[in-house]
Amino acid sequence: MTKERIYLFDTTLRDGQQTPGVDFSVEDKIAIAAMLDEFGLDYVEGGYPGANPTDTAFFDRKRTTQARFVAFGMTKRPGVSASNDPGLAALIAASSDAVCLVAKSWDYHVRVALGCTNEENLEAIGTSVKAVIAAGKEAMVDCEHFFDGYKGNPEYALACARAAYDAGARWVVLCDTNGGTQPPEIREIVTAVVAAGIPGANLGIHAHNDTGQAVANSLAAVDAGVRQIQGTLNGIGERCGNANLVTLIPTLVLKESYSSRFEVAIDRQRLQGLTRLSHQFDELLNRSPDHQMPYVGASAFATKAGIHASALLKDPRTYEHVQPESVGNLRKVMVSDQGGKANFINALKLRGITVSKDDPKLDRLIEIVKEREATGYAYEGADASFALLAYRTLGSIPDFFHVESFRVMVERRYDANGNLKTVSEAVVRVLVDGETMMSVAEGHGPVNALDLALRKDLGKYQSEIGDLELADYKVRILNGGTEAITRVLIESTDGTGARWWTVGVSDNIIDASFQALMDSVVYKLLKNRGEAGRIAAE
Repeated sequence: MTKERIYLFDTTLRDGQQTPGVDFSVEDKIAIAAMLDEFGLDYVEGGYPGANPTDTAFFDRKRTTQARFVAFGMTKRPGVSASNDPGLAALIAASSDAVCLVAKSWDYHVRVALGCTNEENLEAIGTSVKAVIAAGKEAMVDCEHFFDGYKGNPEYALACARAAYDAGARWVVLCDTNGGTQPPEIREIVTAVVAAGIPGANLGIHAHNDTGQAVANSLAAVDAGVRQIQGTLNGIGERCGNANLVTLIPTLVLKESYSSRFEVAIDRQRLQGLTRLSHQFDELLNRSPDHQMPYVGASAFATKAGIHASALLKDPRTYEHVQPESVGNLRKVMVSDQGGKANFINALKLRGITVSKDDPKLDRLIEIVKEREATGYAYEGADASFALLAYRTLGSIPDFFHVESFRVMVERRYDANGNLKTVSEAVVRVLVDGETMMSVAEGHGPVNALDLALRKDLGKYQSEIGDLELADYKVRILNGGTEAITRVLIESTDGTGARWWTVGVSDNIIDASFQALMDSVVYKLLKNRGEAGRIAAE
């Protein structure tokens, strides 16, 4: 049986840019477009040329080599010819392969937002599509608020979609702009659109996630006939975000109910780069990846309960819906005070450590973990610290360096210009191969100063940690009062893209931070020697 093609349309650089706190520079957009292009998306929508300087500069040349590069903008204004509309002219002039025109398809919006007649809006849609095609570009129309418009006036919503299709639009994209439509409604309305004469091969879906169902709505639309899916990396977008392509793509590729009927541009080999793409994008946004994101999250294939871990040890298929490696992720068995021996044995096995369930050292490791977690440690969220603890308990690790002492000073003072400043300075004395090094550093806060001082001079190991970076720093107060116990979790990364987590606990936040910092450096040195487990540095 010949499979039907589903086309993947990424709007991260346009609709995703509406995310609160996200503001792409031209350089950001160039980097992200290259990532999407390399991964194999069919369409990359770059933004709205003419609307702002960033997008205009981004479209001064084509930014993809394989994917079709798409410019986004409005249809011509009512009462103005296509040739005299400056907005449409900027779209056509942009260095793109295709133009995606946004058009009103809800008569309420036509009346209130555009202030024109329904017929004038239909004429604007058809004329704009023809102008794009005449310029030699692929034309598509995003029918804004289509599903709400269909519920209010189905005849007019269909007329808008028909105007785009009859004018020659390659794609007529049905948009759930408010994100409130439910999957059964999506299926019913898309079916009605196909029955009205617009083929599914020319229909797309653009779903927002305001009820948490953008992915479900996109798949419901596919089942009803659409053959283009629009979405964003990691589901970013205004309000609650857009349909998450990082979830949709592996579902289409790996789930038999879709893979047996459809094909997409991303094959199983390319799919193995999905986790890296998702995390690389989060890194560019300077945010920590969502640990519970389907398929690619650090916890997506994590098991905590002992009975689950025991079954996983026998056959991973017992508690995994797909193989972690199929999306470039890794299996992770967490250890905690709730875990039994199976958790620990499996976690150690993944690090290349074979230990008998009768080995007294294993009992000692379990005892230490439970004792420490009772005092505030959380090894399920700090896998690198657990790896170090396991190595030290079950065997040994090299004594790379020894911290003899550290001191942190925070001073608030006025500078020479009379400006009030707070300065943090740290001093660390480190012993490496019998030689004592003292390093001093200033930083943005005491922890940053301490981190810089610790990594300033590690003697012969200094060159090995040049690419080590702190990606995230979290503090949690475990009990109240001025003598509260503090838990610090630090996420680290290096030039290979690996990430790992370390933990420190103390009634002194600086001491807790320093514990986590030291574990991070030691883990990095072990990792460089291939001795650290892959699972901790996913």
